[in-house]
Amino acid sequence: MTVQEEAGAVGPSVRVLQLFEGRRLTPTQRRIAHALVRNAGEAPFLNSVGVAELAGVSQPSVTRFAIALGYDGYPALRRHLRDLGAGGESPVPEPRGATPRNQYQRAVLAEIDHLRHLADLLSDPEPIARAAALLAASRPLPVLGLRASSPQAHGFAYFAAKLHPDIRLLDAGGSMVADRIEQATAAGATALLCFALPRYPRELMDALTVARDCGLTVITVADSAFAPVAELSDLLLPAAVGTDLVFDTACAPMLLGRVLLQAMCDELPGAEARLEAIEQSAAARDLFLE
Repeated sequence: MTVQEEAGAVGPSVRVLQLFEGRRLTPTQRRIAHALVRNAGEAPFLNSVGVAELAGVSQPSVTRFAIALGYDGYPALRRHLRDLGAGGESPVPEPRGATPRNQYQRAVLAEIDHLRHLADLLSDPEPIARAAALLAASRPLPVLGLRASSPQAHGFAYFAAKLHPDIRLLDAGGSMVADRIEQATAAGATALLCFALPRYPRELMDALTVARDCGLTVITVADSAFAPVAELSDLLLPAAVGTDLVFDTACAPMLLGRVLLQAMCDELPGAEARLEAIEQSAAARDLFLE
């Protein structure tokens, strides 16, 4: 995904993300890059040992990562991060005398940070517009989401069916998902939307491989631009998940899905008329309570 910086309006994590766009990274390198992006305000002041602890890798891995990016070592990469102003925004301190935040408050505040990061990424609407055009043009449009990603795919498919004439939800893995991808392709599909959130099932990677082999354009909403699915995606739209609770939270990916739907409305002829017809039908059948 290409993110354009407009008049300095984007946040520090976006500027760090731009360093790694278009690069083929190993799984270890993706972990380091992800840690730098998620901790963009802190990273320019850490040594390689601190970055290694954030990413859960060895210190030599951080040094090799910096060299692979073309720097003499991590200190040179850190200087570049400082030049980018990545450390310019610091967390808002606790007010004097404030009650310490509990674990539930911290989880909510972390999700707010993820939404702010998403807002920064959306300062350039071009990737969303491009994804929406590709998805709107596909007849049918398969929507893939397995295991933890299934609720995101379900939510998107439910609302997308009110706009798009042929949505096909793919929420079960195994050999059947390959059959359904091939059937969608035979019916005229040109693109596939995938939701890929941790943990990434092997069967999801298998399904995306089938989609690529069928010639489908794969558009993926993932928790990170460095997710394993990146190399099987033609366009990846990142939206971070929360990890402060026992189970991950996915407010940003859900919102990104709704943003995609909004953009698709502009690409689908007759979308407003279709929505109006659905509302009239619902009213006639008294489907909803007032």
